[in-house]
Amino acid sequence: MRFKGTFNFVHSSKYFFIFSIIITIVGAISLSVFGLNYGVDFSSGTNVDITLSKPVEKAQIEQMLEPYHLKKEPTITMGSDRVTIRFTEVLTEQMENQFKADFKKLDAGASFEINTVDVEIARELQRNALLAVLIASIGIIIYISIRFEWRFAISAVVALLHDAFMVISIFSIFRLEVNLPFIIAVLTIIGYSINDTIVIFDRIRENMRFAKVKNIHDLSHLVNDSIYQTLTRSINTVLTVLVAALCLFIFASESIRMFSLAILVGLAFGAYSSIFIASPLWVVLKSKEKNKSKSPAKPKQA
Repeated sequence: MRFKGTFNFVHSSKYFFIFSIIITIVGAISLSVFGLNYGVDFSSGTNVDITLSKPVEKAQIEQMLEPYHLKKEPTITMGSDRVTIRFTEVLTEQMENQFKADFKKLDAGASFEINTVDVEIARELQRNALLAVLIASIGIIIYISIRFEWRFAISAVVALLHDAFMVISIFSIFRLEVNLPFIIAVLTIIGYSINDTIVIFDRIRENMRFAKVKNIHDLSHLVNDSIYQTLTRSINTVLTVLVAALCLFIFASESIRMFSLAILVGLAFGAYSSIFIASPLWVVLKSKEKNKSKSPAKPKQA
């Protein structure tokens, strides 16, 4: 069996494994030291979305907010005609009414959308988000184990958890806000990542039926050929979604900008892991089975 492409994915996989391990270590350090920059959805506080009827300067808003510095200074995110103000503590009903009255002095036609999350709800949302990712991973393991084999399942889950952790690490390192749309983005990334991986695995399984695999080199060649046979489809699929996500990131409102960014980062890592992580990892697991089957049996003692 001859290798059809010019780049040997399996042979070069050790460099990509090292790269992913380095990013994972950096991400783990960042998460342990800094944690995630939770939005109001996952940390108690009040989030105020304001639709402006006329331009308002950020300096004016900062001056208006001086009486509302409870423990931490509120964060202000400015848009073209929208302002988002995040308070790290829950505002009482009296404080909300006073805030609206104070802001009306800057813009009488402003409209407000106020979301408040207390501590218990924030903790419950964190638990549910982790549970959603866990259930999705278990479901994928069961599905791939039934349709393919357990080695494919392990490789696929390692790849999708790799993608999810890469996105989480990027958001931790750059202190980007994590909210409910971010969790939706992570679950979406898992779906696209497993789709790419399944396409490659399905081609590997088909090629295995007609190939005579005698050693690790034959196995590597088969996987390389399978990747090249599905490469155009994988690239076209990812690019299509990336263009849509990029347009959302550039032109959409502030409320879904982090969602779009998470999709962009996750899809890029998803395409990367399907080719450079999942498939080579399956080769490693499969080659161990080949080595065991070829190992000579020990002579029986008399």
